Amino acid sequence: MISTDKLKNKEVINISDGRSIGFVYDIEVDLEKGIIDGIVIPGGKSLFGFFSKGEGDIIVKWDRVRTVGDDVILVDLDGSSVV
Repeated sequence: MISTDKLKNKEVINISDGRSIGFVYDIEVDLEKGIIDGIVIPGGKSLFGFFSKGEGDIIVKWDRVRTVGDDVILVDLDGSSVV
C-alpha cells in the first residue's frame, strides 16, 4: 500500500513515447467507491489520453497507471487510449 503523500511530486512518464508529462501534485478520489480515480499534474497543454481540468491541470486516469516506482510513475497513453 502507498500513501497519497508518497504519490505527490513523483515524475510521470508516458511509456508509449518516453516523455515526461510532469509531476504529480494531487489525486482525484471516488469517494463513493473509495478508490483513486486519477492523478493530477499541473499543465497547460492537452494531450491525447488526458482530461483537462480547471486551470490547465491534467488528469491521468488511474487505469492508465502501469507502475508506481520510488521516483517515477509510468503511465500508458498510446494513441488507442484516448479517454
